[in-house]
Amino acid sequence: MRRTIACLLLATFVMPGAQPVRARKAMVVSREANATDAGVAVLRAGGNAIDAAAAVGFALAVTHPSAGNVGGGGFMLIRFADGRSTFIDFRERAPLQATRDMYLDKDGNPTRDSVLGWRAAGVPGTPRGLEYAQRKYGKAKWADVVAPSVKLARDGFTVSYGLANTLKGAKNLAEFEESKRIFQKNGEFHEAGGTLKQPELAGVLERIRKFGARDFYEGETARILASEMAKHGGVITLDDLKQYEVAERKPLEGDFRGYKVITAPPPSSGGIGILQMLAVLEKTGYEKQGAGSAQAIHYSAEAMRRYYADRAEHLGDPDFWPVPVSKLLNANYVGKLRASIDPDKATNSDAIKAGDLKTMESTETTHYSIVDSEGNCVAVTYTLNGGYGSGVTVPGLGFLLNNEMDDFSVKPGHPNMFGALGGEANAIIPNKRPLSSMSPSIVLKDGKPFLVVGTPGGTKILTSVMQVIQNVIDFKMNAQDAVNFPRFHHQWRPDKLQMEPQFSPDTRKLLEQRGHAVEIVRNICEMAVIQFEETGWLAGASDPRVEGKAAGY
Repeated sequence: MRRTIACLLLATFVMPGAQPVRARKAMVVSREANATDAGVAVLRAGGNAIDAAAAVGFALAVTHPSAGNVGGGGFMLIRFADGRSTFIDFRERAPLQATRDMYLDKDGNPTRDSVLGWRAAGVPGTPRGLEYAQRKYGKAKWADVVAPSVKLARDGFTVSYGLANTLKGAKNLAEFEESKRIFQKNGEFHEAGGTLKQPELAGVLERIRKFGARDFYEGETARILASEMAKHGGVITLDDLKQYEVAERKPLEGDFRGYKVITAPPPSSGGIGILQMLAVLEKTGYEKQGAGSAQAIHYSAEAMRRYYADRAEHLGDPDFWPVPVSKLLNANYVGKLRASIDPDKATNSDAIKAGDLKTMESTETTHYSIVDSEGNCVAVTYTLNGGYGSGVTVPGLGFLLNNEMDDFSVKPGHPNMFGALGGEANAIIPNKRPLSSMSPSIVLKDGKPFLVVGTPGGTKILTSVMQVIQNVIDFKMNAQDAVNFPRFHHQWRPDKLQMEPQFSPDTRKLLEQRGHAVEIVRNICEMAVIQFEETGWLAGASDPRVEGKAAGY
């Protein structure tokens, strides 16, 4: 009876039957309408999904400045029409002058320097990453791919309500004069409906359009950035920029109920987490209780809790740390995790330690998903880390710098700005890439593309990606219903089960009776999903929690 009441109450919040945007040939889903349109335009002009991914990435640097960027980094997952797949890691790197204790005061306690200001920035990877992918796998002219972003920055675009709201809450921007000069008008942050022009950023993008990413790392942009860094006490030098390299890696793959999940390898912690959690859940029978039921949430939260304990201990940059991927995903180990779950009682996080294997990140990331008419699929997640990054806009260049250094374990065992714990595996070392939860993923059905999925959301990314996969595969939702459905999250520490308010009070009560410490939070992540429907149509689902756009043809 209680389960029936819970399901009825949930239905009053989340009405099923929401319809995605459908298209026959190609689809782009992103956080911002102008960026989506830029990607669709490149596809219509004959470009492929990789070309469109570069166009969307540069456009978001203009129109979604809290996360879109040239001063940050990220991951790109590609599944080609011929069945190959690859993963492009353009995550930021620690500068050559970085040290493991550079953000600790004289008493050994973390300072704000890893979060705010010039010293918070890692060496940006976005320009080189987008160029690397497009030059190697695209087919359009580079200049045509970058051109839409130049126009948006030079001519301006209309400030949306969402952008205006994030600007008002961006206290870090208000601490730096150049950031205030660009994002404020008459002493106040830009209001919705106004026009935001960014001529300095247009100049950077125009040089990238003409000379490629080489300008950003070795040319005029690099020289200005290095000079301003030195002037303001930052640690990124011209040598850091010249030495930055993209890493092309083999994606992780796993099976879930006969579907193949292709996802992000380390230094992402997300892909391993998604695969481990799905493997733990597959044989529990949780899906029989229905989407949004207390029992389904309980099992999922317990799988999340166990993975995050392992994440804190074992995950880091694989170029610097031996990440035990195969052991974390080993069937025997997964079986032990599953067996440790009490179906009727929440496990206290104090009782969970990282597994003996014998050998909070920002919500202000952004994700976009693209499918082209050839069948190529691209999922990109990239970021400045915190909203508007370090708060620093580089004078003369007009772009924001990331505060990605806080994604390292500034002090192993001490949580970062988002509550995520880390250990020695993620300690600061020059040229190292920090651990990330970004989890661009592609799901195959019978060897063919089925879902392209990803989201921003820091440590909540992997749990949200997992839930959309569950919603579509286990609970038979269409892409839009799967995205709209309320979400929850547990990350071991802090020992709280975070839930969106649309879950019924009865469901929350049942979970509390099982021992979960429930905390109500708004808007867990913002998905961008494309589903290949059995009819042959592409279904694009933009998250109603934000002002995104799905479009295709």
